Amino acid sequence: MTASHHLTCLACAATNRVPADRLGDGPKCAACGAALLDPVPRDVDPDTLRKAERTDTLPLVVDFWAPWCGPCRVMGPEFAKAAQALHGQARFAKIDTQTHGAVSQRYGIRGIPLLIRFRNGQEEARLTGARPAAEIARFASEPARTQA
Repeated sequence: MTASHHLTCLACAATNRVPADRLGDGPKCAACGAALLDPVPRDVDPDTLRKAERTDTLPLVVDFWAPWCGPCRVMGPEFAKAAQALHGQARFAKIDTQTHGAVSQRYGIRGIPLLIRFRNGQEEARLTGARPAAEIARFASEPARTQA
């Protein structure tokens, strides 16, 4: 049996199953046709983020940011470079904490920019502060934790 990944469409929130050997083929959402593995970070809403964090089996790295935050604006292009570098290996999303204020409480955010890596229904790691693309890519590609 071929291994597969579950990916939540960041445009319509539909769950899609993609064979692991087809991740490089530019898979699209069966419901809306949007690209499932964008080479650029996607803006998401809280409901789509909750579904993706529970469902996705590829690493999902989320940038919690706000438009008034200087370090967030500086890190934005670096986050996009990391997304491009890891295209097909991890997914990158952004959520505006000013527009979606409740996410700060839900995720216990005390400062931004903040990156959280999710995989297989769990939060795996956090990285605070503005970071260069290489450091973001390293954070995104760390191996999955194993349960002891």
